[in-house]
Amino acid sequence: MPVRAKLSDMTGSRDGLSRGDFLRLLAGGAAALVGAPARAETRAGRMIARSIPGTKETMPVIGVGTWQTFDVGADAAARAPLRQVLQILFDAGGTVIDSSPMYGPAEGVAGDLLAEMGARDRAFIATKVWTAGKEAGIRQMRESMRRFRTSRIDLMQVHNLVDWRTQLATLRAWKDEGTLRYIGITHYTDSALPALADIIAREKIDFVQLSYSLDDRAPEERLLPLCAEKGVGVIANQPFGSGGMFKRVRGKTLPPWAAEFDCRSWAQFFLKYLVGHPALSCAIPGTGKPEHMTDNVQGGIGRLPDERQRRQMAAFWDAL
Repeated sequence: MPVRAKLSDMTGSRDGLSRGDFLRLLAGGAAALVGAPARAETRAGRMIARSIPGTKETMPVIGVGTWQTFDVGADAAARAPLRQVLQILFDAGGTVIDSSPMYGPAEGVAGDLLAEMGARDRAFIATKVWTAGKEAGIRQMRESMRRFRTSRIDLMQVHNLVDWRTQLATLRAWKDEGTLRYIGITHYTDSALPALADIIAREKIDFVQLSYSLDDRAPEERLLPLCAEKGVGVIANQPFGSGGMFKRVRGKTLPPWAAEFDCRSWAQFFLKYLVGHPALSCAIPGTGKPEHMTDNVQGGIGRLPDERQRRQMAAFWDAL
């Protein structure tokens, strides 16, 4: 992903409250966030999980991205809220932590926190290879494993299709050996959707990661139906768009019918639209703030919008 403002740390509002104020109420007050580890409020049960195509394994529909948000180095004070973010994810039943060697020290920070928490077995680690050349790719993936303190990566993805033919060959060999559990490809721009579709149509992969939001529904035209046809899981990055979605709804009230699918914040509205699509495996909003993670996990809990309601959501959004 390119360097932009932190997507999920943009402020939004509900009924005139800032997103921060609303989320502090949701999480039980600011004191809870700086004292004992914050826990998700799963008022309607644990997070929904979907079957990973072609397997008996399921994947919870909300994870967390680490781009920029986990790029904090060794500072203990900066790492403390990130530990809470992971705890909230796990408490809600989530597992997916997405990273990349492109994200500075994020892999190492996440790996250290998982080790401290004794939570490696609770995490589905998804990271990426982002370089040209076979040997360079092997070195980079081994370094990612060292940073995550693991001998096995759950999902290794070719980041932004960089030298994808070379890297995908190595990924297949490592999957056959058991070093990788799943393999995939990623990109973050709509201009790459035709290339992603071509690879999905011709190659055997397990996952594709792409940009998908209520503000960018281009993947619905071809990619999501193709993934459903080919048995490829879909991970949505940039689920809050390129940064302007919360600004667009600032000061606006949720439509009353959002309660029909257990939605009570704009973040949940944005996420439930995505999770309501049956081809989506997981959305990975990035955040380093426990109160935002508490809100985000609710996007995968409770009732989801059906196809009629999703059309209603899209029309509502387009009319704003």
